[in-house]
Amino acid sequence: MTIEITLLGTGSPLPSPDRAGPATLVCAGGKTFLFDAGRAVGLRLTASGVIAPQLTAVLLTHLHSDHITDLNDVITSRWVMSPEPNPMPVIGPVGTALVVDAILAMLAPDIGYRLAHHEDLNEGPKPVVSESTGGVVFEEDGVRITAAATDHRPVEPTLGFRIDHDGHAVVIGGDGVPCAGLDELCAGADAYVQTVLREDLVRQVPFQRFVDTIDYHSTVRQAGETAQRAGVRTLVLTHPVPAPQPGAEAEWIALAAEFFDGKIVMGPDLTVVTV
Repeated sequence: MTIEITLLGTGSPLPSPDRAGPATLVCAGGKTFLFDAGRAVGLRLTASGVIAPQLTAVLLTHLHSDHITDLNDVITSRWVMSPEPNPMPVIGPVGTALVVDAILAMLAPDIGYRLAHHEDLNEGPKPVVSESTGGVVFEEDGVRITAAATDHRPVEPTLGFRIDHDGHAVVIGGDGVPCAGLDELCAGADAYVQTVLREDLVRQVPFQRFVDTIDYHSTVRQAGETAQRAGVRTLVLTHPVPAPQPGAEAEWIALAAEFFDGKIVMGPDLTVVTV
């Protein structure tokens, strides 16, 4: 049995015509998990052959706006596309329940319209929220997901996730810099998916707010060092800051290869990695 990773959205907070917002799909043991729900995630899900009612759970690494922009679309699509009640599990750091409650409040007019028009809808969407500070957050049919605290300060709390199934393991690192929690998750993993930043390029931008992003995102070097230290087999670079020009991914991969001697993958939205 394998685990399949699809980079649904590889973009950053800056809108891109080519890259949707941060979102990663992981399929393991017949289960389908969405990690983060950035801009246009519904479109990318459909392009990957998955629709919201098929998701086993949505897991959030943190509550930065670019990672939850279209969570409302996932919640609504799950509700209106399911022929019967299909509550969606949402797992994330402390604060996730507050965000989901606010999304439902924002959707209140829409929910009212749909209830009034469709007799077969007798209640609104009912996401089931679980907040975690670490530990096992999902275990079913041989699939286990473990969360651990990561370091994306001043954004906190934040989580990374490890998906284990049939002797294989995939880690979703989210945003953030190297830390003990990330090392623990990555130990011996088949694949490690990490947001990366090019410090050399960011420092060329004459806008301090953009330069500040260096403080709390892993550089390409740091991602490579984490992967090497943990004995990871495949490093998957995603959510690059700044977004590379088409065809420039090879330069980023070469930089990572200076610090990591395993396989390195970086590509556009809908890139698939199987372990």
